[in-house]
Amino acid sequence: MEQQNQYVKQFPELMKGKTVMYLHGFGSSGQSGTVTRLRTILPNANVIAPDLPIHPEEAQALLRELCEKEQPDLILGTSMGGMYTEQLYGYDRICMNPALCLADTMQQHGMTGTQTFQNPRLDGVQQFYVDKALVKEYRQVSEQRFSGLEGLSDEELEKERNRVYGLFGDKDDLVDTFDMFRERYPKAAHFHGEHRMDDRSFMHAVVPVIRWIDDRQENRQRPIIYIGIETLVDAYNKPNSSSQKAVRLLIENYQVYFVCEDEYPAEKRWGRWLEEYVNVPAWRHTIYTHRRDLLYGDYLISKKKEGDTMATLLEYGSDTFKTWEDIIEYFSRLGGQ
Repeated sequence: MEQQNQYVKQFPELMKGKTVMYLHGFGSSGQSGTVTRLRTILPNANVIAPDLPIHPEEAQALLRELCEKEQPDLILGTSMGGMYTEQLYGYDRICMNPALCLADTMQQHGMTGTQTFQNPRLDGVQQFYVDKALVKEYRQVSEQRFSGLEGLSDEELEKERNRVYGLFGDKDDLVDTFDMFRERYPKAAHFHGEHRMDDRSFMHAVVPVIRWIDDRQENRQRPIIYIGIETLVDAYNKPNSSSQKAVRLLIENYQVYFVCEDEYPAEKRWGRWLEEYVNVPAWRHTIYTHRRDLLYGDYLISKKKEGDTMATLLEYGSDTFKTWEDIIEYFSRLGGQ
């Protein structure tokens, strides 16, 4: 009997009818596991994943031609593909562990000499050779990073910078360009994972970002849920039972924000906790305030009574919402309303 992958889900409405382009990493192909994962998660999107030529100028020419022809709604790239993705200005983009200094990475990690493609190529070629001349080509194309941001007006620059997300594995031992990326693009975050993303890290880190982009493109306004930090944390400073499961389910249909008290050093303490146990869904979705009654939204999940609130109060720990499973059941009946 075939086992179901517990980490991969299908989202038929996500990027529905849109074109998504994926750019693979060095020595890979458009037939990688990430492409299969994307097509599974986004069954109603048109996922394009070309085999990128080894020579970077040829790859850039192919990508310019494809972008002109397909007009992708979203471009995602991993490692080398992340480097190319950053340079495709004018499109919504997600750069995953982008190898922005690829020539250095190649030399530091022995990616020279005869190399074998990690995934099948459409042309049937199985091996390629990396010499000093090819490394030089990659150095030249790497040095073009961020060049499309030059000469833009302040308004154009702000628009371009906000179209790009960077996701960086906190256990990536191959590439570390987080600081370099964040100097130019504000939307940079760490996720729990290595250089090569697996199903779990992709679902927990990339899919929420795809959802944010899709919502913005569609001007979609989801109902807002505020979650008090105290409802997530148990007596041992670990996640309450089923709280992480609940967050993963709620972000599929709601705009979720996490609310912490604003007394020092709450931001440092709770920011670290949320990064560890919620990770990307909490990034840029955390609010520090002691006036929860002023939060404008649809639902507030809190462990303490807040008086008159502007959102429907779900009192965690009460007879009605004693556990996170009770809250999951409540929202499952609402069906995203």
